[in-house]
Amino acid sequence: MSRTLPEKLDLGGYLESFTSFFARPKPVVMEGDAGLHHRFLTALSNVQIPEPPQVPTMEDRLMRLGKQGVLALEEIFDFIRMIRYFNRLRAMTLPEPAGSWIAGIEVPEAVAEIGSYFTDEGELSPEKEPELADIAEALRRNREAIRESLYALTRSRDLADYLVDTQIHLQNGEETLLVRGGFSAVLKATVVGRSSGGFFYVIPDRVRSLKDREAELLSRREAILWRYAREFSQVLHRWERFLRYLDRQFDRFDHYQARIRFAKSRDYEFVLPHDGKEVILGGFAHPAIADPVPVDIAVKRPIVLITGVNAGGKTMLLKSILAAVWLSRHLLPFRCDPQRTKIGRYKSIEAIVEDPQSVKNDISTFAGRMVEFSRLFRIRDAIVGVDEIELGTDADEAASLFRVLLEELMKREITFVVTTHHKRLASLLAGEETVELVAALYDEERRRPTYTFLEGSIGKSYAFETAERYGIPRNVVEKARTLYGEDKERLNELIEHSTRLEAQMRARLAEAERLTEELRRKEEHLKELEEAMREEQRKVLATLENRYNAATKRALAALKKAEDAEARRLLNEAHRHKSRARLREAEPELPPLKPGDRVRYRSHTAEILSLKEKEAMISVDGMKIRVPLKELRPAPETPKPKAPRPKKSTDIRVEKSDRAALHIKLLGMRAEEAEEALDAFLSDALLHGISEVEIIHGTGTGVLARVVSEYLKRHPRVKRFYRMPGNMGVTVAEL
Repeated sequence: MSRTLPEKLDLGGYLESFTSFFARPKPVVMEGDAGLHHRFLTALSNVQIPEPPQVPTMEDRLMRLGKQGVLALEEIFDFIRMIRYFNRLRAMTLPEPAGSWIAGIEVPEAVAEIGSYFTDEGELSPEKEPELADIAEALRRNREAIRESLYALTRSRDLADYLVDTQIHLQNGEETLLVRGGFSAVLKATVVGRSSGGFFYVIPDRVRSLKDREAELLSRREAILWRYAREFSQVLHRWERFLRYLDRQFDRFDHYQARIRFAKSRDYEFVLPHDGKEVILGGFAHPAIADPVPVDIAVKRPIVLITGVNAGGKTMLLKSILAAVWLSRHLLPFRCDPQRTKIGRYKSIEAIVEDPQSVKNDISTFAGRMVEFSRLFRIRDAIVGVDEIELGTDADEAASLFRVLLEELMKREITFVVTTHHKRLASLLAGEETVELVAALYDEERRRPTYTFLEGSIGKSYAFETAERYGIPRNVVEKARTLYGEDKERLNELIEHSTRLEAQMRARLAEAERLTEELRRKEEHLKELEEAMREEQRKVLATLENRYNAATKRALAALKKAEDAEARRLLNEAHRHKSRARLREAEPELPPLKPGDRVRYRSHTAEILSLKEKEAMISVDGMKIRVPLKELRPAPETPKPKAPRPKKSTDIRVEKSDRAALHIKLLGMRAEEAEEALDAFLSDALLHGISEVEIIHGTGTGVLARVVSEYLKRHPRVKRFYRMPGNMGVTVAEL
């Protein structure tokens, strides 16, 4: 018997665990719009869902109600349990769209009235039917009387010689005494059975009348229960369509709650399929593997060809890709990084992963493969996994055949994930733009597979190493190597060397990207720091201006009382200094610019390449960057160079002003530039009597930080310096 797709993908254990979260058995497939279901799952994942009641499938009961049949009260109560569960959900504050959906399940008054007749345990409420309470009390008293009568007989002296023991025995549901033969001389009773030892189980006549009374009471109770069951069933018959609707909604919510509770129990994620035809897995872990190595793979081309080491995870990678597509299709959760995972939508999923040989049907391995491939010509828009594609025939012939088959089937919008050890097939497909190569990697030092994969490369099979690892004697393996040939082994070594170099290159690229991202974050931090310092400066200036205004008011008030010509002159002089300071604080207007103009950008001289609204593309030291226009300043006039290729120099100008800067940025400067700029900056600070400054040099390679430290050690006017706590890219110097 052929296995189902989940079984082929090793998802049997996963599904067994998942279905245990259902309130009642059902298929795992959830019909309807996946996008809508995903919105409900997302909403309900944010609340604590109460566990639904365990109820059976209702189809048989609904069919009997449709034919005006009578349900037992226990069967009716299962409908009531579903209604009470939805009422419990309605009382919660559920996020949309779940809240509106649950609120829309309105229970008819007649059905709700039936629910009021049941207790939480499913019994008819004594408040609704007092006669049942009377019968229950009568049954209790009657059973007490039966037990007291039997206990009295066990203590009777007349019967003592005939009693086997003083226990009360249950025989066929009846309470009896176990006696020896000849008991009739002292006890009138009915024999209801015999023991293996030849003794008799008897019911005394005095107890028989009480038993008859109990049977009468039970008959009256059953008549009342039957009457209610018939009346309730008649009402439910009129509301059969509502009950069918309720049953469907319960199944739908059961799908949601099972998925959510299962995902939370295992820290799994939901991934909604998108309309594209690509599968990108980030941190994916196949549920069947106890301690998996997370898979990172991108299926963006019609064919993915997986090669490499034996027992290195090629088949599991194939199954992981197909399993992710299948799980996503049915909105079943799995372990992955949802930010890096993107799964396309396919009409069908096929897995050709087993040996199709069949003695019964007289089909060989290769013939079975051809039968499976012939079926693919009848489908479209699918993703197909083929394990060991060349299985069952000559590898060279298979390479040519399967290359043509794959090319033809690609025209039917079929994506293939293929594993192979055959290098000829890999070499035939390697140059195609439609083919993505993936190699399973091997750890040469530990002589074990790493269960990791490298895209864009062909992997070596390591058949000899694998054979030795699994117990084949070394001398046998060496003979096989010799027979295999040095040239082919050298080719394998070249393949492995190429794969290893590519892996190293990609690792270095990843490290470079990490460092670039780290530098970007540090640059953003410096910008935030600069803005904070500017804000602090604005606050200080505002405070000083307030103090200035208050002082001038007091001075004017004093002059009104006693006019002084010298004081008036000094006050006017202060006003003039303030006006000049405001003019200096105002941002200078940039003259009209055009491409080709030379400007200053921070500490660099640049050339404008193009202009666009409030930004400019400039060339700085051979680099093109886009900067805001407000950060550009006119470049100072410099004499034209006499030599055709002069040595690059930096013109650093520090203009003396009434307000010196509190910090300097050396980012991007060479060591000589930085030292020269720092010298001018410290001179300006000393000139204006500033006691503490900040030098922003960044972290980077550490060259600028070292230049700054060495220069500050030599400067005679620097008292001490230190790195700013929490930001090693800034040095604070006290003058």
